Amino acid sequence: MTRLWDKGAPLDQRVLQFTAGEDYALDERLVQYDVQASLAHAAMLHAQQLLSADDYAAIKNGLTELGAQHARGEWCISLADEDGQTALESRLTARIGTAGGRVHLGRSRNDQVLTALRLYMREATRELGTQADAVAAALDALAARHDAVVLPGYTHMQQAMPSSVALWAGGFAAELRDDAAGVTSVQRRLASSPLGSAAGYGTPGLPIDRAATAAALGFDQPQQPVTAVQLSRGKAEAQLLFECTLLAQDLGRLAADLLLFYTQEFAFIKLPDDFTTGSSIMPQKRNPDVCELVRGRTATAQAALLEALAIYAKLPSGYQRDLQLLKAPLFRGIDSVLQSCAIMTALLAGVQFARDITLDPALHAAEEANALVVEEGIPFREAYQRVGTKRKP
Repeated sequence: MTRLWDKGAPLDQRVLQFTAGEDYALDERLVQYDVQASLAHAAMLHAQQLLSADDYAAIKNGLTELGAQHARGEWCISLADEDGQTALESRLTARIGTAGGRVHLGRSRNDQVLTALRLYMREATRELGTQADAVAAALDALAARHDAVVLPGYTHMQQAMPSSVALWAGGFAAELRDDAAGVTSVQRRLASSPLGSAAGYGTPGLPIDRAATAAALGFDQPQQPVTAVQLSRGKAEAQLLFECTLLAQDLGRLAADLLLFYTQEFAFIKLPDDFTTGSSIMPQKRNPDVCELVRGRTATAQAALLEALAIYAKLPSGYQRDLQLLKAPLFRGIDSVLQSCAIMTALLAGVQFARDITLDPALHAAEEANALVVEEGIPFREAYQRVGTKRKP
């Protein structure tokens, strides 16, 4: 396999294995976006009279078919390819001949991969928002099924004030919708196109049209100046992972409540049998593993965020290969949260609350104090003392 940068000298296989790492495998999910960006770039080159009509037609048809074949699983990226960009261009050239080597004019792998990443992250933010909203909707449905069920509200792990399934579920639903809005806010950092910035300093001597490719790919504008492109790398990734962490933590807190409610001591809920597992030694056990793993995966999201932040911290300007390492925590964090959202949405559909939950009568103490204020006009602190004295054991 000839790499895009190959100048004929042999490469030690240990260097290839170390520098490519897992990047070639991670690039599998970016192929469709690389095809999309390459098609837009080729169309721009043709419009700028930098690519003949015949070459453009061959490139367009070749890229389209390669993308379809990859989607069908007919080819994949290998270590010998080094990365997805090399895999796609080498297969294109093998298919259509020398015209395949013309598509790289006016770009570098640096802006090529970042364009694909931003296209991917745009879709990922939409999917994350949709999945967070789906968990919120499942909580709404849970509240509607148990609209008359009262719950104790807790502070300091002690029963504190009266609550209900509707209040409990509604609080989590509101925060999950806030998480969905937070994820959507990342779109601001994904709105500018890096394509055409090449290795970070533009394409001197070439009349490329960055505005045309930006519009074709749905970006608001080209990212300017070109030197800002490499400086921006990691920021959208970290912001998205931060929002993923907030979403994961809300899911983890929801899971933690369900785990408490499922204990024999609380016995507030029943979980569907097909969402619990068994013990290898204790025949009576039904284990809420789903909730435990959702709670545990908050660590995955937080670790991915910290890894991403650490990779690009204190790098000098311009492209550095450290930035390649951002893909792994980005994909890991997104995948983990999407999986947690999906399983929690399904689980919540089968959660059943008990109808006879016992509340400590003392939960109404604050309400009694408020009533004294309204009825007698006394200061709240006096009412607080009177109710507290009356309720002393």
